[in-house]
Amino acid sequence: MIGAWEVEHNNKLSQESAPVLEALERMKTARLVPFDVPGHKRGRGNPELTAFLGEKCLSVDVNSMKMLDNLCHPVSVIRDAERLAAEAFGAAHAFFMIGGTTSAVQAMILTAAGRGDEIILPRNVHRSVINAMILCGAVPVYVDPGMDKRLGIALGMKPEDVEAAILAHPKAKAVFVNNPTYYGICSDVRAIARLAHEHGLLLLADEAHGTHFYFHDDLPAAAMHAGADMAALSMHKSGGSLTQSSMLLIGDRVSEGYVHQIINLTQTTSASYLLMASLDISRRSLALHGKEIFDKVISLVEYAREEINEIGDYYAYSRELVNGGSVFDFDITKLSIFTRPTGLAGIEVYDLLRDEYDIQTEFGDIANLLAYISVGDREKDIERLVAALSEIRRNYSKDQTGMLEAEYIRPKVVCGPQQAFYAPKKSLPIDETEGRVCSEFVMCYPPGIPILAPGELITKEILAYIHYAKDKGCSMTGPEDMEIRRLNVMEE
Repeated sequence: MIGAWEVEHNNKLSQESAPVLEALERMKTARLVPFDVPGHKRGRGNPELTAFLGEKCLSVDVNSMKMLDNLCHPVSVIRDAERLAAEAFGAAHAFFMIGGTTSAVQAMILTAAGRGDEIILPRNVHRSVINAMILCGAVPVYVDPGMDKRLGIALGMKPEDVEAAILAHPKAKAVFVNNPTYYGICSDVRAIARLAHEHGLLLLADEAHGTHFYFHDDLPAAAMHAGADMAALSMHKSGGSLTQSSMLLIGDRVSEGYVHQIINLTQTTSASYLLMASLDISRRSLALHGKEIFDKVISLVEYAREEINEIGDYYAYSRELVNGGSVFDFDITKLSIFTRPTGLAGIEVYDLLRDEYDIQTEFGDIANLLAYISVGDREKDIERLVAALSEIRRNYSKDQTGMLEAEYIRPKVVCGPQQAFYAPKKSLPIDETEGRVCSEFVMCYPPGIPILAPGELITKEILAYIHYAKDKGCSMTGPEDMEIRRLNVMEE
């Protein structure tokens, strides 16, 4: 039962409040003498670090204490901050996550499934999804997301394909959806949620790139508004908080207490108040000014898109891709640019922008470039990017002959990722692995979508892609051999 005092307290909370921030400010006025961790003691013990980050930052890099609450078992200011976040995002409950959206995604998977349970999902998921399956022993059931052959990118899941997978796998526990993909593609989350619930499944959403959907009506549907049961949000991407700070949202079909237990299996007991305060402050900003913030972002991206498409060869795509099925909607804040007509891979344009023009974009792959635009950007920044792209086209473009077209390669799953990851394995030169079952990951990072995952068959096509991506300069990660000259495969 909720007591009268707590009801009155909750009624006083409003989106103008920032409970964690306010508690930290009260702590500073208390002039506490710290005989606890961290050992830098408000920065006094590490002058070099204080000089770099500033005394204001170090003075609130503190440990959990009664006046500041505890993320492992929040009962006061953190609980209040999470309640305000849940209200702002339209969820039954919100959890502050200080291990990035990776930790939120893993919490969703570990909540929904155990060893041998099946999860229906597209293959173009972030590595954190498959990592979670390695931890819990769940088995993926992949729905082909389709591919735009011109752009070479994976699209979304069609509801009819999800329904077919559900009917073919009656023991599945959940459906997992990207909302949106790294490139801005959205599936019909509302229809997929309805299908999942009709068959007793949970709908889990990776909204690492979808925080802004909750605060603007001209953007695609936010997952929790569309009926999702859990959603993982990267507040530090479009939400404005510090890197590594995220949120996990849940609906009323999921036990808040159980999810909290799952989170505490892996999340640190020494939560950063810098990260939590940034979540609290950013939630307040979005709740009060979200529409205004994203009006500006949309305007900036539309301006950039128009200018880039005027250059020639580049193609900054948008809602013209929408087909009602595999592309149900498109995130118009995404500045995704197809570069192949210039004769340059996206990663080559990415490298030129950084090395020759001092412009850092989000990522480049073998055919596309993503420039991340936020409220922190200015029109003159857009103009500088456009001018640099124009010069790159004029000075570096070349013939397209020999360029690899496919980016998304449909996997051939032989066994579950946990089985493959922990199975007896052997290391082979990469060119001797064709026809073997991979027992580790290979991916370009970003975006962190595996080219190979544990349990998948290594094919000639995949090996050609890996060599091509390496030659073009993509940042390759995942294998035990960091030079990616060898791969671990399951013993036969």
